[in-house]
Amino acid sequence: MLYVSTRNAQEKVTASQAVLKGLAENGGLFVPEQIPVLDVPVEKLADMTYQETAYEVMKLFLTDYTEEELQKCIENAYDSKFDTKEIAPLVKAQDAYYLELFHGSTIAFKDMALSILPHLLITAARKNQVSNDIVILTATSGDTGKAALAGFADVEGTKIVVFYPKDGVSPIQQKQMVTQKGKNTLVVGIDGNFDQAQTGVKQMFSDQALAEEMAAAGYQFSSANSINIGRLVPQIVYYVYAYAKMVKSGEIENGELINVVVPTGNFGNILAAFYAKNMGLPIGKLICASNENKVLYDFFTTGTYDKNREFILTTSPSMDILISSNLERLIYRIAGNNAEKNQQLMKSLQETGSYTITEDMRQQLETFYGNFASEAETAAVIQNIYQEAGYIIDTHTAVAAAVYKKYQKETGDTAKTVIASTASPYKFTRSVMTAIDAKYDSKPDFELVDELSQLSNVKVPQAIEDIRTAPILHKTVCKVEEMEKVVKDFL
Repeated sequence: MLYVSTRNAQEKVTASQAVLKGLAENGGLFVPEQIPVLDVPVEKLADMTYQETAYEVMKLFLTDYTEEELQKCIENAYDSKFDTKEIAPLVKAQDAYYLELFHGSTIAFKDMALSILPHLLITAARKNQVSNDIVILTATSGDTGKAALAGFADVEGTKIVVFYPKDGVSPIQQKQMVTQKGKNTLVVGIDGNFDQAQTGVKQMFSDQALAEEMAAAGYQFSSANSINIGRLVPQIVYYVYAYAKMVKSGEIENGELINVVVPTGNFGNILAAFYAKNMGLPIGKLICASNENKVLYDFFTTGTYDKNREFILTTSPSMDILISSNLERLIYRIAGNNAEKNQQLMKSLQETGSYTITEDMRQQLETFYGNFASEAETAAVIQNIYQEAGYIIDTHTAVAAAVYKKYQKETGDTAKTVIASTASPYKFTRSVMTAIDAKYDSKPDFELVDELSQLSNVKVPQAIEDIRTAPILHKTVCKVEEMEKVVKDFL
């Protein structure tokens, strides 16, 4: 299985090379030449553990990893770091199935992929005789940063630099990052938003002169963002696992179509569901849920992607994104895997801030449904699900739940539906608790943590206990134009 750049048909690499590079030349993303077909029957998958399912899915994409290498990466990733044996349990509340993707060490869905990426990366480096230290450069809207830091902290042969918008993440997200231990870690708050952080990181990646300077000093860049195919492939696993488990429990018949709802920012998580569908998993609609930064909803509605709009800070900060990087992988596909056509659209995005796809391309998006939830709708759905089902969800999952209710109302579709529950409510305690009852707003964050535990009957996660009294270790703040200097100074 080879990987090709979305912007240059001539650039082809193996899976391990794609993982190692992170980003293709000239800003392209690596995509598999073809999406493989799931070759294990669902009834067999139904009896498998999460780790076994992960192997069956990932071996189809990461074909230059040996069985032993891949098994070892999986074992090291999905272990006692997760607080539940199932790794990704399904919980039914009202009329949907919540796929809880937040049982890892940083209580967000990014753990599902970022607990394995360091192992895939180090294996790839050895496989490709790389002697340089690998410098992970990452922009985060809140969750990727901490999950990447936790994955790479003190991993030999690596360093990691995380940039985040200093006024654009929740207090708990920020505390999780700035208390991160590890001699090889650096966390930097920028005076700007996530899109500016992401653009700054991408510019460093595609700067040839900088790459040569780094190589001379014994370093090379790689990415832990979902632009790295090593992040995307592990995300396909949990959709396959969820479907197989629903068959096993008798919730659905084998072959029955399910819908999937994903709260969407950078488009990686829903793209993984799209890949799962194209591997043969019986998924009907892919429901793309946006918050008030509804650039994706507008795209699915009009065929025009336009980032020229106000950037809104919401209570679901991981989705406060106007440039959804992973959408490029879908655009490339619906452009008939035509790198030149995709390149033109991405050039238009860079130069004018927008592009419009053809009618022919739009017709290939019929499997997607897009909608958005306002701040008021997000809060209302948290309260409603708590009151009716006694189940507490975070703000991002609530955006998905609110959009799912709109979809049902609009279409009358009664297919069983899985909602990707992307973060623990403990990550966004203030927003969650005040949605349930305004009286909580006057209390300090960590007091709310204990209140939430009482209301939900869920033990406070270790990730939160760890940061209650942890000292702040990272105090660097910079302007967007100083990002490169900060990286060089650190190295």
